[in-house]
Amino acid sequence: MENSLRLAASALKRGEAPEAREMLESITVGMGGLVDFIRQKYFEDYISKGGSKIKFITGKAGSGKTHLARLLRYAAEDLGFTAVGFSARDVWLHDFKEVYAEIFKKSDLTAKLTKCAAKIAAELGYDLDDVPAGITFADYLSSIGELDALTKKEIRNQLREMFLKNPLIDNNFAIACGLLTGSILGHPVLESANAESLLSWLAGEKDVKLAALRSLGLSPAKITKYNARHMLRSLAEVCRLASCPGIIVMIDNAEALVSSTSLDVIRYTKLKREDTYESIRELIDEIDTLRNVMFFYLFDRELIDNELSGIKSYQALWMRIQNEIASPRFNAFTDIIDLDRYAAETFTAETVREMSERVAEAVNAQTGGAQSIGIAAAEKILTEARFAKVSALRQIVLATVLGEEWETAL
Repeated sequence: MENSLRLAASALKRGEAPEAREMLESITVGMGGLVDFIRQKYFEDYISKGGSKIKFITGKAGSGKTHLARLLRYAAEDLGFTAVGFSARDVWLHDFKEVYAEIFKKSDLTAKLTKCAAKIAAELGYDLDDVPAGITFADYLSSIGELDALTKKEIRNQLREMFLKNPLIDNNFAIACGLLTGSILGHPVLESANAESLLSWLAGEKDVKLAALRSLGLSPAKITKYNARHMLRSLAEVCRLASCPGIIVMIDNAEALVSSTSLDVIRYTKLKREDTYESIRELIDEIDTLRNVMFFYLFDRELIDNELSGIKSYQALWMRIQNEIASPRFNAFTDIIDLDRYAAETFTAETVREMSERVAEAVNAQTGGAQSIGIAAAEKILTEARFAKVSALRQIVLATVLGEEWETAL
């Protein structure tokens, strides 16, 4: 914990959002209302009740996008959601199969299927927690003389009802989940090599031998950008069956689509960028076919302001996400959440001073060297932030940790 807090303090000194939850929450000022709104209106209400949604979050550099994403991820996890976060600098967005594969990898399907197995055991009148470690549920039933033919048939029936007869789950996905859940229960028996092959196929791995899966009763095809959204719907439904209210996906740094710096590991060509815009457009059009899923795309203003290669250059996407009615006040229900406008309405000189004091306290508890700013500096930041390239939030942090040198660091 101590090491993670020191790393978080170092991130703050660079003007970046800390990863450590304790420090992240301790320095949060003004953004709590937005987090509470999204948690209540979307996570607790709309998404957990079967809805799906896409939100776009933008703002200047340092406007708190990553900070907000982490707060939302923690809020989602507290409610039992599967929260997945990754960067457009690390995962290709132009092929939705890559997006699905990253979501699948971080969703821990085995843990979800173990909960499904516990539900099936409960339907049969048993508690999976009573099964001794090292043996399966079927072995346990056999040891107490209760694994007869009728019980085996009922296990298979329960697996069929849970997965194969569920219209929201792809048939091959359902067969795979049924076999994997059966292997957790110990009936039907599944060899470990076959279980690994099923998980590899579900994860969209390229080197899976489909012929080996056909012998298990599947008629699978490779997961591609064309069927990946359907597979995501299946994954979300399995999460729901495991008593998880849904999947929350945070895709940060989407401005990498228009970035030309050689520092980025992933660099998007014009073709890949347009394929990404088309992929997002297709996701928007098909969002109502998904259930219990919410996407957040977070990016610097450049992705909107860049007329030549930004979102506006792809009219089929821009027409779907632009706000038809422009409100003079911040509206958290809009598809595009503008953190600069939110900060302009939320932050006062006193708010700035409070945030500075919290940042100074968090940094000094680990590394020292921070000093909270005065009212004059707070008012200056708020006045100049409207025209600066860097947002007020990052300026507050830098002014606190760097002192008089903060302006030269922008």
